[in-house]
Amino acid sequence: MASLYTQQGKNIRKTWFLMTGFLVVVIGLGWIVSQVYGNTGILYAAVAFSLFMNITAYWFSDKIALASTGAKEADPVQYLELHRIVENLAITAGLPKPRVYIIEDQAPNAFAAGRDPKHAVIAVTTGLLATLDRSELEGVVAHELSHIGNRDILVMTVAVVLAGFIAIVSDIFLRMSFFGGGNRDNKNPLLLIAGIAAIILAPIAAQLIQMAVSRKREFLADASGALLTRYPDALASALQKIASYPAPMQRASNATAHLFISNPFGTHEAGQWLTKLFSTHPPTPERIAALGGLKV
Repeated sequence: MASLYTQQGKNIRKTWFLMTGFLVVVIGLGWIVSQVYGNTGILYAAVAFSLFMNITAYWFSDKIALASTGAKEADPVQYLELHRIVENLAITAGLPKPRVYIIEDQAPNAFAAGRDPKHAVIAVTTGLLATLDRSELEGVVAHELSHIGNRDILVMTVAVVLAGFIAIVSDIFLRMSFFGGGNRDNKNPLLLIAGIAAIILAPIAAQLIQMAVSRKREFLADASGALLTRYPDALASALQKIASYPAPMQRASNATAHLFISNPFGTHEAGQWLTKLFSTHPPTPERIAALGGLKV
């Protein structure tokens, strides 16, 4: 039976493997495009733009997430119990207490954001507070603190921006190919075909890798959160209650969906492999089974 520590190590290794795959896709696309079009200037400009967007998204990730969900800072008197839970678990985790926010939404959910532990925030919905008991709420908060401690925000920011960068570059060069762009001195039709295929398939591959990274980080945060509270059953129970609420959040967004503990568009646990492949979150039954197989 796997321990929490082996589960953490397994998911960390898988995440870095997936991120390496991301870089391979980026480098491979760049090489093929440069060979087909014989001009690396546009590619360099696209890389510079992606780096700028990456830094901007990373630096302002908390503000972007809070604004997109309409989160408001949690009053320390009205939400005293929530503040106490966050503070106690942050001390246990050896992290600074993040700022606490409330989202007025009946759908139970929560997310963490911020460029580093010193600038982190945790936001929970009013529906989450109304649905969970104290131990379950502690499990959810521990999960979000684990995202902060594991630097998942950095990993996912890089993944999201890389996926967007690949989509932008692919769109640019696909349009160029339609309008007669490219290196006219290139007489190799196979290279041209390979280039067009790479341009079409690279965004799909990037999106799949981004989703896979997000799912692995959720498994890792589950394991880390259970290690923090020493009570995996509470988090498993919380996940089950969250998944039983089928309606989406009022301000669900594809840009921030990966931040939440559960899919903000509502749960889809049909189990089809294609649905799972394009999901930012693992199926809840798999998460609960993983928690049930862990020992503390």
